[in-house]
Amino acid sequence: MNQNQMPWRERISYGLGDTASNLIFQMTTLYLMYFYTDVFGLNPAAVAVLFLVARVVDAIAEPFIGVMIDRTQTKWGKCRPYFLWLAVPFSITAVLMFLTPDFGDTGKLVYAYISYTLLGIMYSGINLPLSAILPSLTSNSNERTVINTVRMVFAIVGVVIVSAGTMPLVNAFGGGNEAKGFFVTILLFSVIALLLFLNMFANTKERVKAIDEKPLPFRVGVQALKGNTPWLIMLLLGLFMWITTAIQGQTSIYYMTYYMKKPELISIVNSMQLLMIVSMVFAPFAVKKIGKRNTILIGSIVSIGGYIVAIVGGNAHSVPGLLSGLLISGLGMGVGAGLIFAMMADTVDYGEWRSGVRAQGLLYSASSFGVKVGMGIGGALGGLILSMGGYVAKSDVQSSSALAAISFNYLWAPIIGQVIMIILLLFYRLDKIQPAMLRELEERRNGQVHIR
Repeated sequence: MNQNQMPWRERISYGLGDTASNLIFQMTTLYLMYFYTDVFGLNPAAVAVLFLVARVVDAIAEPFIGVMIDRTQTKWGKCRPYFLWLAVPFSITAVLMFLTPDFGDTGKLVYAYISYTLLGIMYSGINLPLSAILPSLTSNSNERTVINTVRMVFAIVGVVIVSAGTMPLVNAFGGGNEAKGFFVTILLFSVIALLLFLNMFANTKERVKAIDEKPLPFRVGVQALKGNTPWLIMLLLGLFMWITTAIQGQTSIYYMTYYMKKPELISIVNSMQLLMIVSMVFAPFAVKKIGKRNTILIGSIVSIGGYIVAIVGGNAHSVPGLLSGLLISGLGMGVGAGLIFAMMADTVDYGEWRSGVRAQGLLYSASSFGVKVGMGIGGALGGLILSMGGYVAKSDVQSSSALAAISFNYLWAPIIGQVIMIILLLFYRLDKIQPAMLRELEERRNGQVHIR
């Protein structure tokens, strides 16, 4: 086997790490707003502020975690130890977040702030290494695409398990008591996530080393950011993608329940994300022909078309029309879903090529900063839009303005996000110079050339 190619056991173990992340992450993205408003009894506007504040705190912590990764030196590597160290604390924190202690209105809000913020920091601590380890797994760009395709396939498995399985599990475990149902469900998901993270720790290997393997001081690491335009584009891409993803994701349950008046669609619609796997599988072949950037561009255009079909179907309260649009959109999004992390790994190489500094932890943490801020802004915007629209929790009849707010969050916000992503990608040029860049980096590692 080529030394740059990972064995399938390792590819699958890496992918299952993202399954583990999504078992927890998707619970917060898809159901936490509903849990806080309709189960825990918090005000939607207060939850909106909570989401923003917690994500900003989390985002501030992100660069520090990145620097810790770059300074970590163990027999297991820089990133792998975090899967071992944080698997248990992360799983416990996830369970605590879905408790419903009767502390009164103020006490419950304080508890939500503490538990949600703590989970966000724990998530960064274990998920940032999951992304940052990619440049260390292989230096082969095509192999990274394959690895990320495998990763995203298993990520979607985690997404579908949570999105399609949560409410049936909540109903089965709770027997009419949603608080109990959510608690037992997150307990189950957390145990599974714990085991998958430990499996990833045991079965992955960091192969690619920096030219200088000494611990990297922060002031040196930032040199990899200077002039790294591809990295900046990916940071902004993550920011806007997660703003709209957060807005839409947390609105799904509201849209099916109140707008379409068919709560039974929640599991059906969410399980349709499995179809993204179809387009993900073909993404590596498209990349070989037209490159990563152009592949994502085409996927975004298809996705926008799908959302337009869904809007027409939703406005007519046509289930076939809505589902058809969401199907098309999902296929479009699947094309690029596995490529974004691979493109970020490429920017790590670019930073090393320009500056001689390989700061994968810092670069991933800084881009993840954009993701976390995007999630915070998206979560806050989604909640504020619902509140401004006059949404009333647990009310069978919502006002026309509340329904309009729900529709905007679920279908129009993703279109806006895709348009912004297309504009950003038009300025991404790394695909063109990458082959020559990688050849020169390999020569440097072999001591044949000096830094520019």
